[in-house]
Amino acid sequence: MQVGRRGVRTNVGAVFPAARGNIDLNPTEDNMNASAKEPTVKPEDSRPASAEQRLGELGIQLPLPPEPFGAYVEAVRTGNLLFLSGMLPTEGHAAKYIGRLGAELDVEAGRRAAHLAALNVLAVARQHLGSLDKVARIVRLGVSVATSGDVRDQPKVADAASELLADVFGKDKSPCRLVFGVASLPLGTPVELEVIFEVLE
Repeated sequence: MQVGRRGVRTNVGAVFPAARGNIDLNPTEDNMNASAKEPTVKPEDSRPASAEQRLGELGIQLPLPPEPFGAYVEAVRTGNLLFLSGMLPTEGHAAKYIGRLGAELDVEAGRRAAHLAALNVLAVARQHLGSLDKVARIVRLGVSVATSGDVRDQPKVADAASELLADVFGKDKSPCRLVFGVASLPLGTPVELEVIFEVLE
């Protein structure tokens, strides 16, 4: 309470209600802008997942890189290109799938063979680069499919390899592609892949 000029008591709290509460009458700039702030997104949060991260998200564990079956090496790098030798659907230095599309094997079996061959591609690329994150893009994918008779489903078999590579590296890094139907392939396998990668410096 406060006595005014003519002895009239005035209620300071009634005149200035803010005086009763615990209110900051001199808010700082931070307090004034607190309600206007919005959650910030760190730049790295919006980055697409890397190839190695995608492998983990897909639950893919790569096999051991296949050893050569003859007098050659599995990969050669020249400049910013990595060339892979023909990758077969092998496990433990032996063919996992044997046969020809349209004879011993159907399309689904051919697709499983192509998927395994693509896993071997990834294993060899990681072995030579240290990380699949060093792949700038896939330049070319060549797919040879051993076929019998009038078979025209080679592209469906090749898609299994293309789809795996797209899942790992992203569709923006998809390569141009060649698909061939052939009479036979090494070790009697139904599929052989030839891949060229562009790699980061």
